[in-house]
Amino acid sequence: MASGLMDYFNKQPRIGLLSTASKEGKVDAAIFGSPMMLDEKTVVMGLGKNRTFEYLQENPNAVYTIVEQGETIMDWKGLRVYLKMKEYATSGETLDNYRKQIAQVAGEDAAAMIHASVTFEVSEIRPLIDMGQGWEKSI
Repeated sequence: MASGLMDYFNKQPRIGLLSTASKEGKVDAAIFGSPMMLDEKTVVMGLGKNRTFEYLQENPNAVYTIVEQGETIMDWKGLRVYLKMKEYATSGETLDNYRKQIAQVAGEDAAAMIHASVTFEVSEIRPLIDMGQGWEKSI
């Protein structure tokens, strides 16, 4: 994967849709702007004590979808980044450091809402609209 992926993924401002499913197959989708790609295989984010976090504990697979409007209706850009949760922290130094980073960017109230710091492994990258062009031509 090219470094262009990290640049695109971490570009701000941007929001995306994180989709998860419970062990019974109940689907959840939530809007997030906080996921950050640390390297080409690692994404981290903070989560509240919510359905997304609950479902990830039951089923560690998720997809983060980023969508950008192009100049025309036919010119939409974006990616589907498939993720697998590797670990999470609900206490300790990892969570404390993450909350400090969030506080600097979004304020103390936002940092206080963080219940867990979650680390994902990137398992696959696909274009938003897959016409066989590869993800590199979709950003």
